[in-house]
Amino acid sequence: MAAYQDLYWWSKDGLRLHARDYPGDPAALPVLCMPGLTRNARDYAALAERLCGTRRVIAIEFRGRGESAYAKDPMSYGPLTYAQDVAALIDEAGIGRFVSIGTSLGGIVTMLLAAMLPGRIAGAVLNDVGPEIDADGLARIRSYVGKPSVFPTWMHAARALAESNADVYPAWPIEAWLAMAKRLYRLNNAGRIVLDYDLKIAEPFRVPGAEAGPDMWRALAALGDVPVLVVRGGTSDILSEATAARMIETMPGAALLTVPGIGHAPTLDEAGVDDAILRLLAQADREPARA
Repeated sequence: MAAYQDLYWWSKDGLRLHARDYPGDPAALPVLCMPGLTRNARDYAALAERLCGTRRVIAIEFRGRGESAYAKDPMSYGPLTYAQDVAALIDEAGIGRFVSIGTSLGGIVTMLLAAMLPGRIAGAVLNDVGPEIDADGLARIRSYVGKPSVFPTWMHAARALAESNADVYPAWPIEAWLAMAKRLYRLNNAGRIVLDYDLKIAEPFRVPGAEAGPDMWRALAALGDVPVLVVRGGTSDILSEATAARMIETMPGAALLTVPGIGHAPTLDEAGVDDAILRLLAQADREPARA
């Protein structure tokens, strides 16, 4: 496993936030990795392993996840606040231009950062997310997020994940589900396996009107013509084929990679994805800075 340092910074409302900071060549553009709604920095361990050394990789944990502090106000668990938290990290760490890799919620935050920090994103990977979120997928997420899950062993957790997500990763062996469990859950002080996020992240979903999801087309446009890789799970219920196609049509520097037989969301370890990310990074390194 590649060595990383724990990176901490403070949000504007006084939360101590955490990221894994993997060292790399300072001459190359750094990469900021942002996870999905219920996930944490461990999701990017394999990708960081492949990229570190050649460039700096920072795997972020949003407030309420992993080692980042839980918010006192659960209504701060929203994309705009997450983007403000990441912008504070970028400023404190002295990061200029960077490449953003965002899965699901992390991709939404990427789009917001493009609007907030013009010219700073030199390239982006939007993993199974776009400016519009399919209603069926959003309803599925609302059905489980914030509900407690407690297991006596890691294998119990793995088998529960396999049962509830078999349609997302239909070919996975139990070893893959066990690895997923160890990314999603943690061992608490009582020796039980529990979710590694604040269950109150679900509260903003209960606000009337939230079921419609955000319209992010203007934020997406802020990426301009920088290199963008849109990764879509072939059976995704979050990013539709139509939305993905429209994204490619509206972004001159965008390319679409569909991972067949996978739902929401690809892990970025699938065949062909790694090479596509490396091509995007090389292209971003060559691109001149834009105002």
